[in-house]
Amino acid sequence: MSEQATRVIDILKLVHEELNNIAPEVDMATVDPKADLREAIDIDSMDFLNFITAVHRRLGVDIPEEDYAKLITIDGATAYIAAKLKLGSQ
Repeated sequence: MSEQATRVIDILKLVHEELNNIAPEVDMATVDPKADLREAIDIDSMDFLNFITAVHRRLGVDIPEEDYAKLITIDGATAYIAAKLKLGSQ
């Protein structure tokens, strides 16, 4: 496995961890990675903002409000974070 693939997997794990901190009753492995998180794991706008804040705190990734919609799915969040960390350009 390439280093880039390993980093993307690490990002996915981080996304799962932070979402699980917000919705501990949800088995993240069962959530469709393309599903809207607000519906899939039943979180409200404050929970979603807490997720955005947690990602920023753990990775130092600035996420402007206009980009929030790009993180509404697990796949979207993982791809967005990878791009912000420049993993997609290697």
